[in-house]
Amino acid sequence: MHKTDDILLEWKDVSIGYRKNNVISSMLAENLSMKVRTGEIIGLIGRNGCGKSTLLRTMVRLQSSLKGKIMIGGKDINSISRTEYAKTVGFVSTESISIHHMTVAELVSLGRFPYTNWIGVFTALDREIVDNAINLAGISHIQDKYLYELSDGERQKTMIARVLAQDTKVMVLDEPTAFLDLPNRYEMLRLLNELAHQNGKTIIYSTHDLSIALYESDRLWLMAAGKITEGAPEDLIITKGFHKLFENSDIDFNMDTAGFQLKREFTGMMAVTGEASLNYWTSRALERIGIRTGREGSVKESIVTDFQNGTPVWFLYLYDKTYSFYSVYDLISFLKNYKKLT
Repeated sequence: MHKTDDILLEWKDVSIGYRKNNVISSMLAENLSMKVRTGEIIGLIGRNGCGKSTLLRTMVRLQSSLKGKIMIGGKDINSISRTEYAKTVGFVSTESISIHHMTVAELVSLGRFPYTNWIGVFTALDREIVDNAINLAGISHIQDKYLYELSDGERQKTMIARVLAQDTKVMVLDEPTAFLDLPNRYEMLRLLNELAHQNGKTIIYSTHDLSIALYESDRLWLMAAGKITEGAPEDLIITKGFHKLFENSDIDFNMDTAGFQLKREFTGMMAVTGEASLNYWTSRALERIGIRTGREGSVKESIVTDFQNGTPVWFLYLYDKTYSFYSVYDLISFLKNYKKLT
């Protein structure tokens, strides 16, 4: 059981969207009530335009909620001074910052602004925190580069280092892995995971990368149709929560693989047996060309996978003939041509 005093953030009947001339012009989500515990990493997922960025911007006070309250440490966030709030919540947006003659280290140093006096005098502790943030983000080798010299991925890491230097209890990140290649995406989420679980940071981030969110988040906020469904990633898989993301579309969520796939019309059935390590990928390739697979099917139409001297091999039993293949590509190419002839 969780203690009630480890609740850091609480949303109380919050509605988000936009006003024009003091009249609500767009309601993106309403009556949101969530609680966030200290040291959690929460992934926010949803389709484009559902309001993810608006939700995060509301949380960091870049825009006001339409209704309700967001509480942090038991206080309404709007009752906290700007300086104190900057010491509590840090934000990384998707907007690119490019100041021509500013270096990486100088931008990261701006994270200490809430703690320095009005002329920005750094203490030894401030410099130590900045150096640590640069090292944690893995950008020490580019700290003397100018911002205009950075790649998109390097710029994103620099912005995250700035928030690390801000040393806040809560880190809010809008698409932190958007400009990173695959290895760096996992490295970034590993860093965020460690900050949450080892350093007690509370991290809320939005992402379109479902595979990373499923493996690295304590909890997910699934945003769809103006509501949020929340739970551990496994809870949302078991309860079919992910199906809400693409209702009335041509995409399905596969509970077995925890991934999305196009809905397909199957024109045939084939048994696939043999080596388990080969069967999954063989079945996936067959389904791509409209053949449903399983362990039972027509004896006249089946595939047996095997390894011969360490080399994978596929035996296709098609009516009264047997064919051998040494790659999935050759197997699928044969079946595609065979279907054209029948």
